[in-house]
Amino acid sequence: MTIERVGLVVHGGREGAARAAHQVREWCDENAVVCTDIDVWSGQERRSAREEVDAAGDPDLVVTLGGDGTFLRGARLAAENDALILGVDLGRVGFLTEVPAPAVRSALDAVQGGHLEPESRMLLTLRASRLLEIPAEMEALLQYGRGPLLPPPRVRTDCERGDEWGVALNVTALNDVVLEKLSRDRQISVGAYIAGRLLASYSADALLVATPTGSTAYSFAAGGPVVSPRAEALVLTAVAPHMTFDRSVVTAPDEPVGLRILERSGRAAVSIDGQLRGVLDPGDWLGVYAAPRRLRAVRLGPMDFYGRLRERMRLTDAPAAVADGTPAPLWPVSTPPPGDLAHLAMPAPAEGDRADLLRERP
Repeated sequence: MTIERVGLVVHGGREGAARAAHQVREWCDENAVVCTDIDVWSGQERRSAREEVDAAGDPDLVVTLGGDGTFLRGARLAAENDALILGVDLGRVGFLTEVPAPAVRSALDAVQGGHLEPESRMLLTLRASRLLEIPAEMEALLQYGRGPLLPPPRVRTDCERGDEWGVALNVTALNDVVLEKLSRDRQISVGAYIAGRLLASYSADALLVATPTGSTAYSFAAGGPVVSPRAEALVLTAVAPHMTFDRSVVTAPDEPVGLRILERSGRAAVSIDGQLRGVLDPGDWLGVYAAPRRLRAVRLGPMDFYGRLRERMRLTDAPAAVADGTPAPLWPVSTPPPGDLAHLAMPAPAEGDRADLLRERP
């Protein structure tokens, strides 16, 4: 593909980020490509994704230099503009970033030359009973302990807007949407609905809806399942639920998850990909859906998600499994598997089948 404009998102606190950014700018100068730094802050006010994209001149490629958090910042910009995103790994975990910093120039050459495999990642979008806002008394809401009681929030009844329910929020999430308690001494009470049917009423520290990409983030820390980022699903996970049922629920992409804050619940904060976006009261609700748009991430070689999972999560083998005999073989994803495991690889589809598969993808 031809790259004409690059948007650069840099984590200034990461060692090596400035050097990598210099290499990106140098490459852009050599290839007559416009390079614009993107900063989510403008003065004292946070800019929207659309404002950031406009300020960056609608980039064809967004390059992030940092860890997974920096990648998430760039991802919402790339999704807003249907741009490709290339994550350069300068972080500690690096589930999302693709390229080590020393290889950034060769990675840009590969993208410019079309030697890449765009990877489609599922995103989430939301509707809510009202617009998300962060209240002025936020510091008091976050104060530990009971302290002075805040006025009781009113129960909302005006959720219907015209012929539709709720307000469509112009936001997307690559990892997760989280509804969590504000006060340490009071859980939230939430009715969880799947495809319009009540699953259960939870009392918990938080409820979150994750994408397959986000399954290895907050959901994983809360005991949720690991889901292949190539899968199509929503993962509902409760954090510290005060109830017997504490399992995650995995739904199909056409089965949206609704979260309604119950009447006697505490107020709840809404975070999208780790960023606080607002506070909801009892009677309010969120609807979380698979977004119609998708993130297009640069993939320069075979994906080794499970090898990265083993390495980054430091998975260890059961002592009883490796005490005797030969351990399970481990080989790079770029090399053929041992002969006795070769049959586990999926055969390549015929050309006609490949075309059918591409037509069926959302």
